[in-house]
Amino acid sequence: MCVNDICFTTMMKKPNTEKSKKAKRKLLIESFMVFFIVVSPFVFNLHEYISDDPTATINFLGISIDKNGFPNINVYVWFLLGKFVPFYLLLIWFFTCQHWWYHIIIIPLLMYAFQIFEGVFSDDKFIDTENVLWLLPVCMVVIPFVYFIRIKLYDKHVHGIDLEAMDAELQAYREKERLRQEKEDRKVERIVNKEAS
Repeated sequence: MCVNDICFTTMMKKPNTEKSKKAKRKLLIESFMVFFIVVSPFVFNLHEYISDDPTATINFLGISIDKNGFPNINVYVWFLLGKFVPFYLLLIWFFTCQHWWYHIIIIPLLMYAFQIFEGVFSDDKFIDTENVLWLLPVCMVVIPFVYFIRIKLYDKHVHGIDLEAMDAELQAYREKERLRQEKEDRKVERIVNKEAS
């Protein structure tokens, strides 16, 4: 098609199927995450629809749930949902966070995971008491790791020390030195070959 001596060609580009599949998958996953975030207040209040009867049990997907040491199943489900909702919201935040410090989210995430585990599998009279002791090994790994990342970022952005640039310069110097050594070795080899002939 030409307009005022300027010709335009219309080409139908074939959509990149790999990119479109990836975009659809990302959109689907993000939609699920948004859905779970939106329904979190409703999930948190599900305990209101459970019986206050101290002898009541719930059969859910073939699993029988009783009061597990709580006054009734309503309180037990309230306790579990009070741990589960923040747990899955932190999990979504951990997987979607793009900040350098996102690894630190592992600590409260594991705290809620331990509390859920303790609430479901423990027969103790008191729960939520010794979670800090279980978190100490995780903290001993995560905190120094995050601090190391912080130091690298601080050096790069505040002090202007770019370790990658320094590494690249060092690599270029090594390459230059290797080429010089190869050139010198070839020169010596030629001299040796001339004397041998």
